[in-house]
Amino acid sequence: MGLNIIVCIKSVIIDAPGGKYSRTAENCVLNPFDRPALDFALSLRKEHGGSVTALSMGPDASEPALFEAMAMGADRAFLLNDSALIGSDTLATSIALCAAVAKLKSFDLLFFGARTADSDTGQVGPQAAVGLDLPLITWVTRIKQSEGRFHVTRRADGFLEEYAVNLPVALTIHPEAVKVRDVGLAGIESAFQKKKVKHFNLQDIGLSPGDVGEIGSPTKVISLKRAIKKRECVFLTGTVEKQAADLMEELMKSGLIN
Repeated sequence: MGLNIIVCIKSVIIDAPGGKYSRTAENCVLNPFDRPALDFALSLRKEHGGSVTALSMGPDASEPALFEAMAMGADRAFLLNDSALIGSDTLATSIALCAAVAKLKSFDLLFFGARTADSDTGQVGPQAAVGLDLPLITWVTRIKQSEGRFHVTRRADGFLEEYAVNLPVALTIHPEAVKVRDVGLAGIESAFQKKKVKHFNLQDIGLSPGDVGEIGSPTKVISLKRAIKKRECVFLTGTVEKQAADLMEELMKSGLIN
C-alpha cells in the first residue's frame, strides 16, 4: 500500500527592512532546511510507494514554496491560509498545523525540517508531535524497514542512535541526511502549469480565531533583522614553536582553554 507522508514546510523571509517583516513573493523562499525533508520523503516514496503531501501555513505569498515542493516531486500541496493566523508564534502555528494534518486524515510519516532559516527555533515539529500525540524522533538521517518495523537513525552531539518505531511517527530530518536534488525544468513546468495548491481556512480545520494568531500566541515577534557575524583573521608568524606558543596564548586569552 506504500507510505503516505506529509511534509510540513515553510516559506521563510529573506529580508525585513527596518525590522518589519511581511511575507511577499519577492522576499520569501522555501526554507532550505525543509528541502532535505522533502527529498527524504520522495526517496522513501520511490522505495516503498505511496504519496508525498506538502503542507504549509501562511499568506498567498507562501504558494511558490508549495509549487516548488511539487516541482521536486510532491504529489499534492495544501496551504492553510487565513487572516486570523497573522501573528501566530510557534505554539499557535503548531496548533494550526495539527488541525490541518488531522483534516488530511490518514498518514504514516509526518516530516519537518530540523529548523527554519528565519526564526530558527526548531520548536514547531516537536510541538506538533505532542499536539497529535505522536512519537517523535529528531535529526533523522536514515529510515529502513526490517522485519515489519521501521528502524530510524538519528545523529546528534557526535552520536548515532537507532530506534525501532511503529507508525505513524513524526520526524525532523537532519540537514545533511540527503543530498538535495536539483529541480528539473520538466518538474517546474508540470507543477506551475498542471497542478494547483489547495487552500484551507480556520473554519475548514475546526479552529476559531482565538486559538491562533496574536490572541492565541503567548510570545510575539517585535522585530526581525539579520545577525551580523564579525570575524577577524590573525596571522601568526615566526618559527613553528613560536606560532604554537602564540596560538596557545591567544586561546587562553579568549577563554577557549584554561
